[in-house]
Amino acid sequence: MNTQRFFIEISYNGSNYHGWQIQPNSLTVQECLDKALSVYFRQPVVSLGCGRTDAGVHARQFFAHFDLHFSADSDAVVNEGFLGKSLAGINSLLPYDIAAKRIFKVHQDAHARFDATARAYQYHLHFHKDPFELNRSWLFKGELDVAAMNEAAQLLLKYTDFSCFSKSNTQTFTNNCKITEARFENSPQGLVFTIRADRFLRNMVRAIVGTLVMVGKKEITLNQLNEIIESKNRSNAGQSVPACGLYLVTVAYPFVN
Repeated sequence: MNTQRFFIEISYNGSNYHGWQIQPNSLTVQECLDKALSVYFRQPVVSLGCGRTDAGVHARQFFAHFDLHFSADSDAVVNEGFLGKSLAGINSLLPYDIAAKRIFKVHQDAHARFDATARAYQYHLHFHKDPFELNRSWLFKGELDVAAMNEAAQLLLKYTDFSCFSKSNTQTFTNNCKITEARFENSPQGLVFTIRADRFLRNMVRAIVGTLVMVGKKEITLNQLNEIIESKNRSNAGQSVPACGLYLVTVAYPFVN
């Protein structure tokens, strides 16, 4: 019996799901994916994702790995035709708000979570009632100083300890992250905040956006933002913004194009 590890790239609208990770009594993306993989390949399949997304959060790019067992030589069985047919079959079993985009072989030790070298998120805001943005963007009622928010966003690149933006009681060994990009840009619907780092803490992006919005509303200054970050105290930062506007958009690996 040969075992072959695969990566699968998916995207999903998280509105109907209680996040990525399987949970009792709640529908999750992982549950739907594992069920589709198990039915199609006719063997129990348990996937492991590149990270967690909370309830209502979306992903334009998300990777998971899983193992399949073959009785014959896997190199002979797993070819492009097999993978293309598998992708179509898996998509036919997934709900419409989850899409499998590609599936490919990786080395046996490849890990969707620990091998990721960078991730990027986007947060979407709009300013006028729009039924087509429902559950896809945060409706913000008011005005924001975007220039001040972008100036504040650049301060994030000076720091590595983001304890003040982390959900409490998480099982992480360190709250250090290296942010390489953080900026707001205008979009046809409103604003999009993009942030890229080597890793993210639980609830970190939504807490950062909530705090930067406080800068945009003139509730705190840039000096006060510095003080908040240096305090390493979550209670000093802003509230987490709604999950509906958050998208995981990029997950980078050294062995994935």
